[in-house]
Amino acid sequence: MKIITGNWKMNGSVAELEIMINAMQSINTKNKVIICVPFTMLGKKSDKISIGAQDVSSHENGAYTGEVSAKMLMDANAEYVIVGHSERRQYHSETNDTVKQKAKCAIESGLIPIICIGETMEEKQAGKTMKIIESGLRESIPADVKADVIVAYEPRWAIGADLTPTIDEISKTHTFIANILENMGLTGTPILYGASVNGSNAAEIMSIPNVDGVLVGGASLKPDNFLPIIESV
Repeated sequence: MKIITGNWKMNGSVAELEIMINAMQSINTKNKVIICVPFTMLGKKSDKISIGAQDVSSHENGAYTGEVSAKMLMDANAEYVIVGHSERRQYHSETNDTVKQKAKCAIESGLIPIICIGETMEEKQAGKTMKIIESGLRESIPADVKADVIVAYEPRWAIGADLTPTIDEISKTHTFIANILENMGLTGTPILYGASVNGSNAAEIMSIPNVDGVLVGGASLKPDNFLPIIESV
């Protein structure tokens, strides 16, 4: 079984989510399918799709206008939440510590966090990829985790740039991540790959050892693009 996660970002509508849910009824897959939608689309239920959010507050409650807490996400029937996505890190200056606090709130409320890590082009060119990944794992995942978490590796330099690391690069990176997680006592934690995933490369990417699924951006918005990814393995 692979975990196929769609991140709709700031796109879509309730009607479009219903179209995706209806389209899913026509396929037979053992893969776990998650779609992380804007807050306005939470609350939908499907026997074939799990619904997640794209962010969560690092606060439980209080005077934090515009924030949405983990308990609120649970109340809206969310099961998963993305934390530390590359765009949150880039545009909202989220640090590993911020991500850790958000993941902690999610876990304590019963949500499964999808914790994103990855290097920028500048960090890649400086030869810091593995250092950034290790610090991302150790500093973003709450200590003494007893609940389920998912890790998503996003080479930040490839997102939205139509770039994809080589199979060898993905393999080495995911093996490194698996080894670090084992060292942290988190053996078996699912590791997703996320950057420029589409129907033509999904099967090859998910055949790589230690790639337990994918985090899909734009290709998850329409059934014609997303279903082939789900059915590719």
